[in-house]
Amino acid sequence: MSGDGPTGRPAKRLAFPNPLLVVVSGPSGVGKSTVVAELSRRHPQVVPIVTATTREQRDGELDKVHYHFLSPDEFQQLRDRNGLLEQAVVHDHWYGTPVDQVRGILAAGRDAILTIDPQGARSVRALVPDALLIFIMPPSIEDLDQRLARRGSEDGDERAKRRRNAEAEMAAAGDYDYAIVNQTDHPDEAVEQIWEIIQAEARRDPPRRVQV
Repeated sequence: MSGDGPTGRPAKRLAFPNPLLVVVSGPSGVGKSTVVAELSRRHPQVVPIVTATTREQRDGELDKVHYHFLSPDEFQQLRDRNGLLEQAVVHDHWYGTPVDQVRGILAAGRDAILTIDPQGARSVRALVPDALLIFIMPPSIEDLDQRLARRGSEDGDERAKRRRNAEAEMAAAGDYDYAIVNQTDHPDEAVEQIWEIIQAEARRDPPRRVQV
């Protein structure tokens, strides 16, 4: 799906006949967003869904790129319009998936990829049974704790809370279709593993039938 055509111009990208809704989930700090961003850069067939949230914007984050940053009132208005595929409270903030964005990507014949927490992943599976769920794990819980400490966006108590949550989430990784490990400083391996999974699932017979 990538590379140049025989004329030297970029090869035409053909839409899959049965585009997938891919859900990538895992503990806070495991590197989900980094992996998905690199996956979509390498393989434009896969289009990230931008999640809406009421949490504060962090340094370096861009509105409508990393998240749709909304006030609580704006988020509630979106919910009232049935504009969210799913929504959940995570670490005291609302997160939700804009349903029109998902439908638009799938209608264009592309794979829509959603990066959300395990609570949201369970909600998507209940609503869209044929969604493809992939869980990203750290090499160890100690490694994850170090990543959160380096990120520096949570204090000690918050990191401890996220570690406890991560332990429970990792114990439920068997509920997903696939589980992969994101090795520290080697996200390329996780990127290509997910791409291989998507390619294999796109060729599955019978195919997944995604209805959103």
